[in-house]
This record gives sequence, structure tokens and C-alpha cells, in this order.
Amino acid sequence: MSGYLDIGYVPNKTDLVCEFYLEPNKISLEKAAEHIAAESSIGTWTDVITMSSDIAKKLAPHIFLINRKKHIVKIAYSSELFEPGNMPQILSSIAGNIFGMKVLKNLRLLDITFPHDIVKSFSGPKYGFYEIKKSLNVVDRPLLGTIVKPKVGLDALMHAQVAYNAWIGGCDFVKDDENLTDQHFNPFGKRLIETLKKREQAEKYTGERKIYLPNITAKTKEMIRRARFVKRHGGEFVMIDVLTAGFSAVQTIRELDLGVAIHAHRAMHAAITRNEKHGISMLALAKILRLIGVDSMHIGTAVGKMEGKQVDVLEIEGEIENIHVKKHQEVLMQEWGRIKPVLAVCSGGLHPGLVPKLIQLMGKEILIQAGGGIHGHPDGTTAGARAMRQAIFATQINYPIKAYAHLNPELKKALEKWGNK
Repeated sequence: MSGYLDIGYVPNKTDLVCEFYLEPNKISLEKAAEHIAAESSIGTWTDVITMSSDIAKKLAPHIFLINRKKHIVKIAYSSELFEPGNMPQILSSIAGNIFGMKVLKNLRLLDITFPHDIVKSFSGPKYGFYEIKKSLNVVDRPLLGTIVKPKVGLDALMHAQVAYNAWIGGCDFVKDDENLTDQHFNPFGKRLIETLKKREQAEKYTGERKIYLPNITAKTKEMIRRARFVKRHGGEFVMIDVLTAGFSAVQTIRELDLGVAIHAHRAMHAAITRNEKHGISMLALAKILRLIGVDSMHIGTAVGKMEGKQVDVLEIEGEIENIHVKKHQEVLMQEWGRIKPVLAVCSGGLHPGLVPKLIQLMGKEILIQAGGGIHGHPDGTTAGARAMRQAIFATQINYPIKAYAHLNPELKKALEKWGNK
């Protein structure tokens, strides 16, 4: 196992490039990098007589950068190592056995650059960011969404009523939470039908388009059945817990082209992303999800209860909403070609008082999703949604939020309860 170090190698347009953080275990950084390169491509733990010089010359990876100070390693892989359009196979290589190697204390896949040959083998979002906003006729403001609360326990009629209350208060989106699917107290089919009825009523009441995101997460065949049921009853969106369901299941739903957009809920991601020295970064997962075809995606938020590092959240937003991503800091270059941008969803402990800072940091091309920050309003769900829309409007016209609250009782009560920072 040698010959993979190629410092100064310049990756070509057909190379898939991975950036790793690694901490070796009783060996040098260079030796640890070679173990990663070997195990993730053509090598194994010892020399084998079946390895030919032709295979090595054609498919050997290149360790082209080692930053000892930051423990950063970059490896370029020939795209011939990977089956086009097969994300499980790609990840089994670059994020598979390497995480269990004894020669490593810690290993984190920080970022991936997918070459054009691989990018074009995936469908990407069916609709994406721009078509979602166009369908809602929203141009100059962030979208607003909420989750029906409590997460579980409501029956179908109560669930639909909560959704209606949120819509008439100003929400564009209402979605199920990650652990509500088809429980006996709230069956999927009845919930969908009743909630879509309320959506139609809310649209007539407000004159605005509204969207419901039912959670179809289940076995793949059942997800297909549920997605078709949604489409048949006039729904335009489905939600999938993308990590617990699996990348290939999500890709199957996308490539069946059922006429529904896919919202990616990232439940379980922290089990993979939270350790800053081991696992896979949310940036890398976001790029994978864009490739396989989700239309909107949770990315966290730089403010609120699930606040992440501000720079990390902004990097993810830039990665999923842009076509050309230039290399900066530890973020690799990526050309997305025809792959459409994804709508970035910000959520986690948001309330009206945080809206100005959130928009200042992340801009208006986002979906602001508040659960407790809407349903926890002293006057209930509708007032909570109004307070969020008022906070968004005040921020857009550069009106101090505290002053605007004096003109709007819903916002005033929200700020009294949660403050404005």
C-alpha cells in the first residue's frame, strides 16, 4: 500500500475530490492519508498479487494536499471508480469502511467536489428554489412556514385546523413533523384529505397560495403509494425524513417523477454531523441531497435553539442555492451545471424577535420555519403567524422591529414574550 502521495497533483475535470479532517493513531499524517486513499479505492491492508500495474495506473487516487497544521487532507479519485447515478456506491467508497480504521483516531468528510460526469448522472431537484417561489407568487420576501404542534397526538381534524390557523395568519407552508406518519390517532390518508380541504379554504380567505407538506416517510413502496395519493388529491409537495429513509429511497421517489416536490427533513443528521472531528459534515450531506433531487432542505440557522456555526450555515446555503461555487476557506469548488438550486429552510427555535438578525445574515431567499415561535404566541397560532409576517415586513422596509411592534399588537406580544435577540 504505497504510491498514493502525489503532492502538487492538480485534479482534472473528471476527478471526484474529497476533503478530510483526520487525526492519525500512532502513525504519521501521510501514512494515515495513504490508508484512507487505499481503503476508499483500489487498495487493502496488504499487498495482493491480483493488483496489476494497469489498474494502479488507471484508478489509483492522488493525495495531493496535506495540511499538517489543520489536519486537512485532500484526495482526488478518478470518476471511473464510481457508478454514475449510484449514491450508495459512491458513499460506500469515500465514506464507508474508512471510518472504522484503527489507524485513525478521528476522520471527518468535510466536503466533496463532484465532477461533471457524476453530476449529470443525477436528476437534481424537479422544481427547486425558483419554481417554488414562482408557484407561490412570492418575489421580494422570505417564505414563512410552520410545523403543526404538538408533533404527535392531534387527530386529523385538529391537525387540519391548526394548519388552517397558521395559513390564515400568514404562513406559506405548513408541514408535518418528522415523527408523524400514519399513526392510529392521525391516519395519513384522512389527515391529508382534511388538511388539503383547509388549505383550499385558507387560500380563498387570504388570496394567497398555500402549501402543505405531508410526511410520507416509510418503506420505499409505501412512500411511492403515499406520494401518488398526495398528487391524486391535489397536493404538490411531500416531506421525507431523508436520512432515516435513505438516499436511494429518496432518489427513487425523485426519479419516478410523480409530480410532487420533495422537502428534505434531516432528522438523525446530528448523529453524523455533530462531532467536529469525526463523521460527515452537513455541507457534504447537503450536496448529496441536492444531487439526488430534493427541492427544499433544512440547513439549520445561525440563530435560535439549534444554532450552528454561522459560517457553516451560510456555506450550506451558498452551496445549495448557487450554480457556481468557488473554492473558499475549506469549501471546495463545485459546478452544478443543470442541477437546480434548492430552497434553504431555516428552523430551530425561531421567533419574531430573531427575524431581523436572521434575514440580515441569510438574506431573503430562504424559508423561515417557526414551530413554537408561532404556536407559542400568547394569543395562539394565527396571531403567532401574523407576528412573524409583521417581523418579516418590518425588516424588509428597514423599520425598527420594536417601533413596528407598537403598531401591531401580535408582534408586540411576541416581543414581550421572547424578546428580540
